[in-house]
Amino acid sequence: MSAVHPSQPWKHDQISERLPRTPLGGNTATGILKIIAFVFMFIDHSGKMLFPRVPEMRFLGRLAFPIYVWCMIVGFEYTRSVPRYMLRLLAVGLLSQPLYMVALNHPWYQPNIFLTLLLGMGGLWGLREKKAFSHLWAPALAIALAGVLGADYGWKGVLFIFLLYMVRDSRRGIAAVMIAYFLFWGSFYGLTNSLFGITIDYAGMPEPLRGIMQCLNRSEAYGLLSLPLILIPFRSRWRMPSWVSYAIYPGHLVLLWALEKIFL
Repeated sequence: MSAVHPSQPWKHDQISERLPRTPLGGNTATGILKIIAFVFMFIDHSGKMLFPRVPEMRFLGRLAFPIYVWCMIVGFEYTRSVPRYMLRLLAVGLLSQPLYMVALNHPWYQPNIFLTLLLGMGGLWGLREKKAFSHLWAPALAIALAGVLGADYGWKGVLFIFLLYMVRDSRRGIAAVMIAYFLFWGSFYGLTNSLFGITIDYAGMPEPLRGIMQCLNRSEAYGLLSLPLILIPFRSRWRMPSWVSYAIYPGHLVLLWALEKIFL
């Protein structure tokens, strides 16, 4: 095994002792990142189920998806078997779907986030292997299926996975893609006029602050707050057991459903 230069931010990877296929420009301490992503996901779903009058919880929940996407990209760079990785995503997604429907009140035709991740992983595999022009049709097919099947976050979420993957080796690239894409994504949603009960007076703000706030203060644009967590490396060697990382999703749905039945 070749030595890892101390300046490389991926030297603290927690997935395995093997080097990634591509040196990664972002934080590879995925054990800690998954804990952080879970906290934001729990806040998001708690806001929907237990505190529907606190929309700020849903805004904070927007941080979870980009962090999970980055963790998946890191995992994709290290995994020994993409098919097994995809089978795990499929299995957990199928197991979680009934819980997702009951806990979050979704119909059967609205799949949970694991379909989005599964389609993204399939597209990444095609991008990397480049067999029979798979780098062209696999991502396009994944994006199309996300729209047709109603995947969580839709085609925008799957496209984000591919864009972030293509700049995975560059800190500046990661920052540029996330800033541009979340501002684009946020433009599909209405402007937030208050935060924690405080009314935001955009008209009274000086430029360029008013323009910046009007771009950023939209629900999906809050995903940008995850950028420092993805870019800044953590000096941690802790690795989350695989079964825990997969059990968290269905487990938190069961917990929230129980809390809802007890307190509401």
